[in-house]
Amino acid sequence: MSLYLATGTPESDFTPEQIRSMVFEALGKLGVRKRVLAVPPDLTRYHSRAGELTQMAWQYYGSQMEAILPALGTHTAMTPEQLTRMFGDVPHSFFRVHNWRTDVETMGIVPEDFIYEVSEGKLRYEYPAQVNKLISRGGFDLVLSIGQVVPHEVIGMANYNKNILVGAGGVDGINRSHYLGAVYGMERIMGRANNPVRAVLNYGADHFLKDIPIVYVLTVVGRKSDGALALRGLFVGDDVECFHLAADLSLKVNFEMLDEPIQKAVVYLEPHEFHSTWLGNKAVYRTRMALADDAELIILAPNVREFGEDPTIDKLIRKYGYRGTPNTLAAVEQHADLAGDLSAAAHLIHGSSEGRFRITWCPGKLTREEIEGVGFQYSDLATMTKRYDPEKLQDGYNLVDGEKIFYISNPGLGLWAYRGRFSNGS
Repeated sequence: MSLYLATGTPESDFTPEQIRSMVFEALGKLGVRKRVLAVPPDLTRYHSRAGELTQMAWQYYGSQMEAILPALGTHTAMTPEQLTRMFGDVPHSFFRVHNWRTDVETMGIVPEDFIYEVSEGKLRYEYPAQVNKLISRGGFDLVLSIGQVVPHEVIGMANYNKNILVGAGGVDGINRSHYLGAVYGMERIMGRANNPVRAVLNYGADHFLKDIPIVYVLTVVGRKSDGALALRGLFVGDDVECFHLAADLSLKVNFEMLDEPIQKAVVYLEPHEFHSTWLGNKAVYRTRMALADDAELIILAPNVREFGEDPTIDKLIRKYGYRGTPNTLAAVEQHADLAGDLSAAAHLIHGSSEGRFRITWCPGKLTREEIEGVGFQYSDLATMTKRYDPEKLQDGYNLVDGEKIFYISNPGLGLWAYRGRFSNGS
């Protein structure tokens, strides 16, 4: 097991030239690789810098880079325009589409007793370690897993083997990992590198993926004082040390601990990145530990046009709505369609306020009836954007006509918590 690169501080701001030099140096330490597969995220992780790093890997390996498999998870396949926006001049012929329902192979089974133990007795089922067949059967002598480490609602800290087992994983693996995190408790997981879901993925990777030559290229991205983004850290390695180093830095860079709970938050969802509540509910996940009881969360979502990225999940969200944990768990027990799609059930739990605070969606392309039909409050996007203008607001506290609000320009870049709520026992 090796660590090929580990660099960065909360104040680092690496230039493109520095990044290219570091990436090439790290790849050089891997020795000759003749058949290379890159597994970056999709456009929903545009700010991860993974698109840029994938370009660099393609430039380094040339003809040895045979394919690029965006880790879509349950997301919609990228369009040609999105591929160009994220990966620049990499030819589209390199890209393959991951289908989480049909393109996977089960590499092994994490036993139900292990799930029962890590879930503190809340669940007892097996976990299939599933990956795209291109990874398991492609015959590559290098699989470059590229992505950002950042606080995450399902896995505590995103990336590492999640990119392979979830991003390039299958229906059962994605469903059961998501449901485990939701039932165990999202607020007990977010911002923590070690948790039950990570333990299950580590078990799967350590036992069943050890013969696949996976090397992880992990970024940590933070916001500068002027609002621009900076690459704060870059880590390249083939084991968990690489991930833990990146996670430690991410906590310093991406986790904002507040001295008082937020009474009103306004979150903006950038149109290119967010077009569903499946993605846009990061506004809920990432702020919930910072919101006061009876607070209001206003979500400005100019391009949100659907609930689920996957058509089946979209129908389930519309049917069952964001009604809180007890209602969702009961629905799983009573209805086979939801029980058969546990990642949808997990998402319904994640996106609910549990009645503790109010969630007001202001979508550009969903109606009042659609939003209220799934349990959210609705407000007109144009009216709310005029009142809370993203062009005029700064990240953090603002005064708007005498009203104190907390503004977040991109919820995917961090995690916010009130000190009194975030504790090991929360």
